[in-house]
Amino acid sequence: MIINLLISSFITIFIAELGDKTQIATLTLSGNSTKPWAVFLGSASALILATLLGVLAGGSISTFIPEIYLKLIASITFLIIGSRLIYDSFNLDKNKIK
Repeated sequence: MIINLLISSFITIFIAELGDKTQIATLTLSGNSTKPWAVFLGSASALILATLLGVLAGGSISTFIPEIYLKLIASITFLIIGSRLIYDSFNLDKNKIK
């Protein structure tokens, strides 16, 4: 049971993190540095700490707010972010035409 959770968490986060701005920033830092292992350790440590904060916050919040409401809040938040990105991309295209 715990191995299934471990595997699904790894796959979900691995796919979600591919090509995001954190990976691009790490690529840039590594390209500008002669010490790629230092960049790797710093980046990995930051991701682990950010994930730890998310897990702790999620665990604490779920004791006060039912799971269905947390999913609803997350869904609405992603919908707002996605809508904003789409809106901004259309505005960028209009500004380029002018």
